[in-house]
Amino acid sequence: MAELTNDQRAAVRQWVEGGASLSDVQQRLKETFGLTLTYMDVRLLTLDLGAQVKDKPEPKKAPAPAADATAEADAAEEWDEDAEASEASAPGAAEAPAKPAGKVSVTLDRLMRPGALVSGDVTFSDGKKAHWLLDQMGRLGLEGVPKDYRPSPEDVRDFQTQLQKLLASKGY
Repeated sequence: MAELTNDQRAAVRQWVEGGASLSDVQQRLKETFGLTLTYMDVRLLTLDLGAQVKDKPEPKKAPAPAADATAEADAAEEWDEDAEASEASAPGAAEAPAKPAGKVSVTLDRLMRPGALVSGDVTFSDGKKAHWLLDQMGRLGLEGVPKDYRPSPEDVRDFQTQLQKLLASKGY
C-alpha cells in the first residue's frame, strides 16, 4: 500500500466524513493525487485513519396494499396445506409439488441431478414436459425438450414465478 502524506490523509478523512463511499474515495485518490489503490487498500486506509464510512440509508419501499398481503398469505397457507397433504399421501414420492398457478406446473426433485444445485420438472400449458436445473453458477437450464420447442412467453413467466416461489419456500 502506498504511503500518503499528511495532506492526503486529511483529504481522505474529510471525504469520508462528508459521506463518501469507499469507491468514491478510491476514485478521488486517483483523480486528485494520481494514486491507484485497490478497494481493500482504501478500506484499510480508512481503518488506519479511524474514519467511519457511513452507510447509505436504504430506500424506503412503498407499503403493499393490505388486500394483496392477505391474498398472498391465504395462498401461502393453501400451498402449505396442499404440500403437506401431498407429501402425506405419497411418502416415497420422488418430487415435491409446486404451488399451482395457471397452467404451468413446477416440481422440485428430492434428490438433485448430478451437477445441479437444485433441479426438478416443469410441465408447460401445452403439455410439453422438461427437466430444469439450477447449477452452482446460478444458471437455469432446461433438458429433455425437443430442439426447436419454445414455450410461450406467458408459460416462461409462469414458470419463473412458480420456480422462485417454490425455491423460496424451500429455503433456496
